[in-house]
Amino acid sequence: MTDTVRTADCLARRLYDAGCRHAFGMPGGEVLTLVDALEKAGIEFVLVKHENAAGFMAEAVWQRTGAPGILVATLGPGALNGINSVANAHQDRVPLVVLTGCVDADEAQSYTHQVLDHDRVFRPITKATMRLTPGAAAIIADKAVTMAMEPRPGPVHLDVPIAVAAAEIPRQHTQARRLAPPAAPAPGPDLDRARAALAAAQRPVLLAGLDAVNEDAGPALRAFAERFGVPVVTTYRAKGLLEETHPLALGGAGLSPLADRTLVPLVQRADLVIAAGYDPIEMRPGWRDVWDPARQMVIDIAPVPNHHYMHQSTLTFQTGVAETLAALGDGIAPRATWGHEAAAEARATLSAAFPADAEWGPGAIVDTCRAVLPRDTLATVDSGAHRILLSQMWTCHEPRSLMQSSGLCTMGCAIPLALGAQIASPDRPVVAFTGDAGFLMIAGELATAHERGLRPIIVVFVDASLALIELKQRQRQLPNTGVDFGQHDFAAIGRAFGGHGATVRDRDGLRRALTDALAADRFTVIAAQIDRGAYDGKI
Repeated sequence: MTDTVRTADCLARRLYDAGCRHAFGMPGGEVLTLVDALEKAGIEFVLVKHENAAGFMAEAVWQRTGAPGILVATLGPGALNGINSVANAHQDRVPLVVLTGCVDADEAQSYTHQVLDHDRVFRPITKATMRLTPGAAAIIADKAVTMAMEPRPGPVHLDVPIAVAAAEIPRQHTQARRLAPPAAPAPGPDLDRARAALAAAQRPVLLAGLDAVNEDAGPALRAFAERFGVPVVTTYRAKGLLEETHPLALGGAGLSPLADRTLVPLVQRADLVIAAGYDPIEMRPGWRDVWDPARQMVIDIAPVPNHHYMHQSTLTFQTGVAETLAALGDGIAPRATWGHEAAAEARATLSAAFPADAEWGPGAIVDTCRAVLPRDTLATVDSGAHRILLSQMWTCHEPRSLMQSSGLCTMGCAIPLALGAQIASPDRPVVAFTGDAGFLMIAGELATAHERGLRPIIVVFVDASLALIELKQRQRQLPNTGVDFGQHDFAAIGRAFGGHGATVRDRDGLRRALTDALAADRFTVIAAQIDRGAYDGKI
């Protein structure tokens, strides 16, 4: 073993030690040394067709493995192509390490081709942006990983100059910094007051979100809800923290007006609201100040201070969700609450609002897919009207089993999320739900699926319209403009890229296509044709 390594090797080793086994991107000459270092460290570089898709694939790998995702992009246009997925990671609290190549500082003084200030581009949409240097390579690498993973997690950008990546440096053995475990609330008046409120509560409700998911607080949340009879509402990305067949589970909130007509009044009637790892970045304006701390006891449990002002609370604990729920319940005798009765009433109302018995249409598509696909199917969904409907109707049995863009609500994420999920979990069935416009944005990644032998099922809701925007346009009594496009043969597109393809127009056809897709040796595109206006009154 030599006494020196390349700077890029030092960085790659730290990423490997963090659990990373895949990196996604499209190389340019400026990142070739970096890609070589990743491969030599045991991190496979996955070639994609667009850097934006690479970011979402990297996110899905994090969702499945817990290791930070890696996006690799060359300088200039490569870096800018990934911006959307980086901004999404920032808003959806995804620990994404963004590695970009750049020209050396001296070279940049007189060479301007493709050169731009990456730091200024990435700074507003990352937790930090840094430049790798030979002398502090191990420290910078550890900072990048640690800052990406620590609460709230998010993307960190690291610019790697060409000569710096290849520079030989002494082997550096910097001890990786360990993340501090979530803290329990300190004994004192605030904790005493919170415990007294729990002991007296007759109408408690718990709202859980991204922070609870990132802390793996599901088991603690379930134990607390069952012990004290607390109905549980989640954000969309927290679906499955409490298995959604559980009688106290009320599913996702924050985007569907139909669902919120039931869930908002329930929260407003509560005498105790526990926001357990609830990050309101997913929520729409209807959830701003949805409760009133002047007349309700509101306990907010979060890893960071409230700088969002979407809501206020009576008591705030900047502590771990599981640890705080345990401290709240310690020694408190359970009492009869409205829990199961209120939850049953709300579940019945929600079920009636999102009926599953339609002969055909978007709801029938979701219901058929959930019935045919195995219980352990990993699902992804793109932004659009279908996402609102599916996020209410798709039953999640575990957290992170329905992946989507919720903070940024960006289109074009479902297919790359599905590919990343299958790369990380090859033994799990994977389905991507996308609108026809979202599919067209990202269709090139079908080539990636074919090249890697991936077998996701891609269900396309086909109505030749930006359905959600068209619906809003009509609601505002505006003329139809810029929301319609042509009908395309999506099944043929799937076959052209080396997969299977089917077009369906009824439940029986969809069942057959899904059954065939589950047994297929390659990916399948199922084009499910629906009528224009099929979402009216349904989301």
